Amino acid sequence: MSEITNFRGQATSALGGSEMEAAVDRLISRVGERVRKARELRGLPRRVVSELSGVSPRYLAQLEAGEGNISIGLLKRVAVALDHRIEWLVGEDDPRTSEAMRVADLFSSSPADVRARVLELLTPEPPARMRGQRICLIGLRGAGKSTLGAALGARLGLPFIELNREIEEQAGMPVNEVMALYGQEGYRKLEAQAVSRITATHETLILAVAGGIVAEPDTYKTLLAQFHTIWLKASPEEHMRRVRAQGDTRPMAGNPEAMEQLKSILRSREALYDRAEAQLDTSGQPFEATLNALEALIHERGFLTGA
Repeated sequence: MSEITNFRGQATSALGGSEMEAAVDRLISRVGERVRKARELRGLPRRVVSELSGVSPRYLAQLEAGEGNISIGLLKRVAVALDHRIEWLVGEDDPRTSEAMRVADLFSSSPADVRARVLELLTPEPPARMRGQRICLIGLRGAGKSTLGAALGARLGLPFIELNREIEEQAGMPVNEVMALYGQEGYRKLEAQAVSRITATHETLILAVAGGIVAEPDTYKTLLAQFHTIWLKASPEEHMRRVRAQGDTRPMAGNPEAMEQLKSILRSREALYDRAEAQLDTSGQPFEATLNALEALIHERGFLTGA
């Protein structure tokens, strides 16, 4: 008998032919619903599940719609990609009535601080191991996250990702158009999904995020738990000078109070930025010296050991 067996191919049974077909249809529909639910709970788009499992996005879409006559071998790959036992996907008992699923539902609907405490209690690994070799640069615009992150990635041979570029790829449009079409709430949702996707697909990288991400509690908690976070600090004057040096005059255009507003934003976020695992003051420092200091900090703190 072939190692890969189609569900619908098992026609010999004590059940009649029509009853067997109906039972198989229910099984396929149940599997599709559970695959979709597992994927959504993890915040993974089909493209990522496809990359992890080797099953095409088109086939995954058919599977979730209850139209996929999937083989046992491929279903096992999907289960592994979603970090679920294959029995959970095919079992007849409604997983929503099981104790494990009840806990999962309670967890997903709990506040971020409760979820963080539960994870701390249930996770046998130390926080450093959870963060792997993922490094995230945070700070206000003009802190040097993109330029330093790209240079550091090139020097260390690590992937470098700008979160906004990932969001643009996901949305198929520039961030300013995302904001115009979907507003702040829509942008934040895409931002959270992008962080989850990057965490699931990268064990080692340098990530640069927008300055306001720290004001989104759930997403920031994910960053703090899953990444070694470094706050790139600078004075308000330095932030403004760097932004203008990049050719962007918007912060000052027609707004004489821009500097005071910038200082106010920095004050309001300072306590949030200070929750980062490490910080580096880049004020008044040449680029090469700052890059060297950033690399030294990462090695000194063991951020790339994954221990």
